[in-house]
Amino acid sequence: MEDRLKAVELIREAVGRGARRVAAARTLGISMRTLQRWESAACQEDQRRGPHGVPDNALSEAERALVIAVATSAMFRDLPPSQIVPILADFGVYLASEASFYRILRRAKMLAHRGRARVRTHSRPNEYVANGLNQVWSWDITYLRSLIRGSFYYLYLVVDVWSRKIVGWRVHESESPELAAVLIQEAVVREEANTERLVLHSDYTDKKQMPKYVRMFRLLKEIALKTSA
Repeated sequence: MEDRLKAVELIREAVGRGARRVAAARTLGISMRTLQRWESAACQEDQRRGPHGVPDNALSEAERALVIAVATSAMFRDLPPSQIVPILADFGVYLASEASFYRILRRAKMLAHRGRARVRTHSRPNEYVANGLNQVWSWDITYLRSLIRGSFYYLYLVVDVWSRKIVGWRVHESESPELAAVLIQEAVVREEANTERLVLHSDYTDKKQMPKYVRMFRLLKEIALKTSA
C-alpha cells in the first residue's frame, strides 16, 4: 500500500512540473486504469473495522486465571505449553489450546520464566589470549579406531595455542584422568613451562564425562597449573 501511495505521489509531482499523466504513469510501468484505481483508493479511508464482538469460544477471565495457575504449578512451571497441553490431555483435562496457553502466558510475561526459582543466568566464560609460547595450552581426547570392531584406542593430545605445537601426546587403551594428568605434568617439565603463567584449557566436549576429571584437575593444582574448561 505504501508503494502505491508513493507512486501516486510521484506522478502528481511530475504532472505538477508539466509532465503528462500518461507519460509519467508509463515511466513507472503503470497503466492509466491502474493509476485511477490507486488514486481512488488513496482518497478513501480504511473501511476495515475488525471483529464487532467477542468470539463465542473466547476464554473467560476465570479460565485464563486457571491456565496461569496450572502453568505456574510445581508440575508444569518448567515445561512449555507444547508439553503441558498433551500431558493434561493424557489425564482427560482440557483447559485451552496450545496457542491459547502461549498467548495467555505471553501477555502475562511468563513465557521466559515461571515459578519461584531464580531466573537462570548465563555467564561468559573466561577468555585467554596467548601472544607467546607456553601461555595457553589446549588438551583433548580423541577416539582412534582399532582393527577390532567396537574397540577403540584413546589419543591424549596437548597443543600450545599460540604456536600450534604438540607439546604432549600419548595413546592408551583406556580413558583415565590419572593418565591425562601424568601426560600434562611431563609436558610441563619437558617444555620448561612456567606454571604461574600457563593456562590449560579443556577442549573436551563430552560434558557428561567431565566429573571424572575432577581428580585430574586436583592433581594439576599440585603443580600450581591453572585450568579452564
